[in-house]
Amino acid sequence: MNTMNRRQFLTTTAAGAAALYAGRATAAPKFTTTLKTALIRGLPDEKSLTELKAAGYDGMECNAWKVAPEQASTARALAEKMGLKIHSVLFGWAQLNDEKKFDEGIANITNALQVSQAYGADALLVVPCRIGGGTMKLPKPREFQFEFDPKTGRVQKCVAGDNAPYADYIKAHNVAIDASRKAFEKLIPIAEKTGVVLAHENVWNNLWVKPDLFANFVGSFQSKWLRAYFDIGNHVKYAPPEEWIRALGKLLVKLHAKDFKLNDAPGGDGKFVNIRDGSVHWPAVRAALEAVGHSGWLTIEGGNLTPAEHRQRLAQIVAGE
Repeated sequence: MNTMNRRQFLTTTAAGAAALYAGRATAAPKFTTTLKTALIRGLPDEKSLTELKAAGYDGMECNAWKVAPEQASTARALAEKMGLKIHSVLFGWAQLNDEKKFDEGIANITNALQVSQAYGADALLVVPCRIGGGTMKLPKPREFQFEFDPKTGRVQKCVAGDNAPYADYIKAHNVAIDASRKAFEKLIPIAEKTGVVLAHENVWNNLWVKPDLFANFVGSFQSKWLRAYFDIGNHVKYAPPEEWIRALGKLLVKLHAKDFKLNDAPGGDGKFVNIRDGSVHWPAVRAALEAVGHSGWLTIEGGNLTPAEHRQRLAQIVAGE
């Protein structure tokens, strides 16, 4: 190779390397949002936390709210020592639409908020009401088409056409809406005092089963202390999860990762399965989270996989696969 050719070779190689480096350095990441991973556990001990840490989780959601704040503080210290966070507490059901149980429900949720604060959690999962059962007639999942008052959130119709067969359902739904509003208005100042968000989860309680209705109710409080805990698998039979995510947008505070396998029945029936084995289109879910700018916690609920196997599948979801 003569001198000129050698110079040309070195110049071309250096330019190519610089271009390649620049391309890598300036390439935008696939997602600007970030998702942390967790599992649900009871009152954490060293054994359970060690298992989570070894599997690569960022933290956990705790379902032990019937404990003293001192116990919760001890658990928090143990988790933080291991580099994990107790990010949320699962309270669950409160029959606030039963007048006889309303005050008890408020007291229990208040206690759970205080315990959540001691855990270092920033949210408390609350399901305020449940209706249905007995002789009450409900529409099939994909039959729901709500008309509602955007100011009060109260339901006027739940299906297209004749709503007379569902009169009891509509009445019960509105009682639950009014009771939940009354309760959350009492609880929001307590949530603010503790620094713990009331994370309203909508599960199979026959309430708010369409994205626009649920988003209207949660958003109507216009408070950062009342937001939505969205369970991805719980809603598949009503509408694709990505539709829920786009409707809720900035109202989202937490996510449960769960999957549901729809069958061919017209009612949208099916069964719960391990994540990535069902009808959830996970790349669409991840894209929707990116579209609304949601960063936060993605917590496995249910399933029969090992923590390591669940974590591996979560990693694929986080990556948009």
